[in-house]
Amino acid sequence: MEVIPLDVRIIKSERRKRMVGAKIVGEELLIYLPNRLSEEEEKKWVDKMVKWAEDRKRKKGLNEHNEELKKRAEEVNKQYFDRKLHWNSIEYVTNQNKIFGSCTSKKGTIRISDRLISMPNWVRDYVIVHELAHLVFPDHSKHFWKIVNQYRLTQRARGYLMASNLDSDETGYAQ
Repeated sequence: MEVIPLDVRIIKSERRKRMVGAKIVGEELLIYLPNRLSEEEEKKWVDKMVKWAEDRKRKKGLNEHNEELKKRAEEVNKQYFDRKLHWNSIEYVTNQNKIFGSCTSKKGTIRISDRLISMPNWVRDYVIVHELAHLVFPDHSKHFWKIVNQYRLTQRARGYLMASNLDSDETGYAQ
């Protein structure tokens, strides 16, 4: 997910002794620094605060996508599981770079990689079906795959993930 870069404004202060601070105002990142910092320390703090601001904006953007994801999961639950499944949370996350999703079946926690935001809806739906199926079968048994294969675009979605060079046998999305 692309993050729109912020304009950075550095505000140095004689009164500021140790504290470094930052806040986002509109599309501007204000960074408050003590006047006594060396150029090297200043650069280190600016880089750190820019990364913090980008992460924060990325997560804010994910919140908007999470609402859509929750609605889609409810629809998939209705269509493929007769609304029988219940979970505590489903959300996009930024720290899944090798897998597309995860499900902690005992806690009912489902995490979907933010990489799926830019993929076609039918691919996302496949991953949602896959993760919801883990609420029934936490493994990748033949019973699990029987549920997942009810999704009519399973083979196409698997092919898409493999063609994108994002899937391997290790992820569990291709059988």
